[in-house]
Amino acid sequence: MAGHGAEEHPHGADRLCEAGDRVYSRAVRRGRVPRRDAEQVPCLLELALLHPDPDDMDWLVPTSPQEVMTRLLRGMYDEVSASQRRVGSAVAAFEWYAGLGLKVQPAASAAEGPAIRVLDGLARIQAAMDEATQACTTEVLTVQPGGIRREAELSEGLHRALALRGRGVRMRDLYTHVARHGQGLLTYLELMGDAVEARTLDEVIDRLILFDRTVAFIPANTDRTMALELRHPAIVEYLVTVFERLWRLAIPLTAPLPDTGIEGISHREQSIAALLAEGHQDAVIAERLGISVRTCRAHIARLSETLGAASRTQLGVRIAQVGLDGPPRAAAPVSVPRRESRTAR
Repeated sequence: MAGHGAEEHPHGADRLCEAGDRVYSRAVRRGRVPRRDAEQVPCLLELALLHPDPDDMDWLVPTSPQEVMTRLLRGMYDEVSASQRRVGSAVAAFEWYAGLGLKVQPAASAAEGPAIRVLDGLARIQAAMDEATQACTTEVLTVQPGGIRREAELSEGLHRALALRGRGVRMRDLYTHVARHGQGLLTYLELMGDAVEARTLDEVIDRLILFDRTVAFIPANTDRTMALELRHPAIVEYLVTVFERLWRLAIPLTAPLPDTGIEGISHREQSIAALLAEGHQDAVIAERLGISVRTCRAHIARLSETLGAASRTQLGVRIAQVGLDGPPRAAAPVSVPRRESRTAR
């Protein structure tokens, strides 16, 4: 209809306009709606939420909510994967330049220090972190990979966290879903109260700490005995954007993980199945999900038993057949052949 083009509906399927919400909801409840009902909301056709009824072109039928959710989650998963690859490339580039001994020009003010500084040794890293903590006045953003946090790790940074809380600084932390099972983290969050908000994802990027969106710390080697202190505004802003996108996709620690919708398959096993389908080895999958290789293999064994697979090759086929070869997504319940198992989740 003239005058009601897409420019008046600048949104995607993840956030419908009020009129589109009403018409789509009605179509889902009733199974179809007259075409004239959608004339004021062309966004529903443009977003493929409604499409013509092949039996009667004067009516429109809805795309199922499950299919829409799958489409949205697939897009978000691709976006996060691309961000993670870009961060990995950036870190590799920083290490290369640091190895060449590149002299980075100071920022506008000498007091601000260099834009990129290599911190060699745990003592220098701790000193720089303490300095950034003391200067922080507003916000701390962190990404903590590696699964369940050891209580020693949490205790080591507790004095900084308490100092920040005392000054009214807000903290947001991202962990893997596995971290939910660590009592030390739960105790830490209870101690910090509403000063800290935590969310979890199947996978996160390597460790990242951002203070006041002006200085960031990332590892500079695999054993984390070296770190990079980043103060270049463009680099820090890029890392903030990566964090915010991951945060938007993450699940609050206080909320349960979504049901997979597939009988006998846990959320973690669904994530493992997707990574197996991508061709990753057990050790890589374990590292990305923050679990031990032994635990990973126990889940793979359970997947094989639940899906009735006698070999890894057959397991890959079964994973594709039941739709586990993509990112975790909401889906209608699926039944699969299975035997009784005593293997623990």
